[in-house]
Amino acid sequence: MTDKIDRPLATVILAISADGKIADAVRSPARFGSAKDKAHLEQQVAASDAVLFGNGTLQAYGTTMRVISPELLKQRELQGKPPQPVQIVCSRSSQFDPNLRFFQQPVPRWLLTGQDSRETALPSPVPTKDSKFDRTSGTILKNGQDARSTRDARSTRDEISCGTGILPVNQSLIENSKFDRTSGTILNNGQDARSTRDARSTRDDRSTRDELSCGTGILPVHKKLIENGATSQFDRIIYAKTVGGEIDWIDAFQQLESFGIKRLAILGGGKLVASVLAAGLVDELWLTVCPLILGGADAPTPVEGEGFLADLAPKLELLAVKQVGQEVFLHYRVDRTN
Repeated sequence: MTDKIDRPLATVILAISADGKIADAVRSPARFGSAKDKAHLEQQVAASDAVLFGNGTLQAYGTTMRVISPELLKQRELQGKPPQPVQIVCSRSSQFDPNLRFFQQPVPRWLLTGQDSRETALPSPVPTKDSKFDRTSGTILKNGQDARSTRDARSTRDEISCGTGILPVNQSLIENSKFDRTSGTILNNGQDARSTRDARSTRDDRSTRDELSCGTGILPVHKKLIENGATSQFDRIIYAKTVGGEIDWIDAFQQLESFGIKRLAILGGGKLVASVLAAGLVDELWLTVCPLILGGADAPTPVEGEGFLADLAPKLELLAVKQVGQEVFLHYRVDRTN
């Protein structure tokens, strides 16, 4: 079924201990891979259009893997790709610690969340000089209050559009435009959609601003948002359908493909990998077996969740085995023949 839909090719890339753990029992950042493993991960990231990981993985590491190798950067340039793949955080919450280095890294950042979050959550604010992040509640406080509650109700529409970076796309642009992956621009009849707007709309600054947002999906940050510390940290928010309170991964993957994501690298954690694997959307796995034993019943594994019965477990085809130093690199393809 999943082979008949338009979706990205998804590859899971993980380093594991010899006993199959991706972190220790207290979920410390897994930095036990060698420099060779890190270079291997960078190669896989460079070959991808986007990287997907869970909020727990983001909180553990605080950063993401960027492409920094000159050779890999040149390779992406020759392929007509931007220097960095999109970094996609999967989270049902819109609350993040804005002090994480991830939010200062020069990478495009998207948030993938459930459609129900559109109704229950507001864009996550960033701190200003008079605000701070409360780790206990996961809320940014301004003068002791939730920063989101300090917004001026009269500018709610403007703040939401600027906060998420996305407004519903103008129907005329949908019918007459397409997204150019090389320039990152929406084209209308071969030209930048922003330059083809009806000149009559320039008479009204408000309609001009709204039309710009529909043309590009992104608005300049509203000045009041900066003052109130409520600007979003993500360039795009994708709202996927939900089933039983969980993300519908088929819908999520179809949306990613519609945004030009053809190759997707999945970096964990185990719950995210389990849910995507259960949806039949994982195509390949790269596992680096590292020479240590972590143990621990509570230590996370590459695939968590409820697990699979042996008769129904996804079967793998071994494509390659390579030993580099004390590590073993395993490359698998998910077998869909049965």
